[in-house]
Amino acid sequence: MTAHTNLTHLAERIDMAAAFQWTAQLNMHESVANHFSLAVNPDGSRFLINPNGRHFSRIKASDLLELDANDPTTMDRPDAPDPTAWGLHGSIHRALPHARCVMHVHSIHATVLASLADSRLPAIDQNTAMFFGRHVVDDHYGGMAFEDEAARCVDLLADPKVTTMIMGNHGVLVIGQTVAETFNRLYYFERAAETYIRALQTGQKLRVLSDAVAEKTAQEWDSYPGFANAHLREIKALLDARGSDYAA
Repeated sequence: MTAHTNLTHLAERIDMAAAFQWTAQLNMHESVANHFSLAVNPDGSRFLINPNGRHFSRIKASDLLELDANDPTTMDRPDAPDPTAWGLHGSIHRALPHARCVMHVHSIHATVLASLADSRLPAIDQNTAMFFGRHVVDDHYGGMAFEDEAARCVDLLADPKVTTMIMGNHGVLVIGQTVAETFNRLYYFERAAETYIRALQTGQKLRVLSDAVAEKTAQEWDSYPGFANAHLREIKALLDARGSDYAA
């Protein structure tokens, strides 16, 4: 693994690049769309984000842009981000300091769930229970995620207990404190959505957990020691073994 030691926030950049490349490996990316961002200052207003038009599988640590959510000239930069990335992620980092890391994708099963008339995720197994009482549904899709759409999303994410927003007719957005925590949550949401959709396809009655057991399980996930960090550590080990340039 090689890295540029003159980069700012190097460790954070490496974690982000690993998450991008592994998301592509899992086929949870979409063309050159979708964005991940990570706050790098105490109030969350400065953040790293992927450059405009770069495929997830090619993103390296040195490629990430560092933006200021309060800089009105951002879209005039020669390396300006995708306008929807600025609209959505810029708005979140500007308004919600607790949303340190933000990951948004149109992964297949999350988007299928977001396309249902009722997009809530019931707790039918251990993975779906991770999101019990911790997800919200945006029912008012009005087009691409420019700043008008983003304002509504910010309001839905204001409660610090909310970690996941199912964006109706759109996809999913997950927030967390670190890259490891947020990517682990994103991965498990896609798994959970797949389990639920496949369960619906059977046409059988679902075995839904009680609220008490679902909340207990969600809390156990919240406090599971070192799990998300181990997940990201192993992803980086797999990428290293393949000779990936994610840390460059």
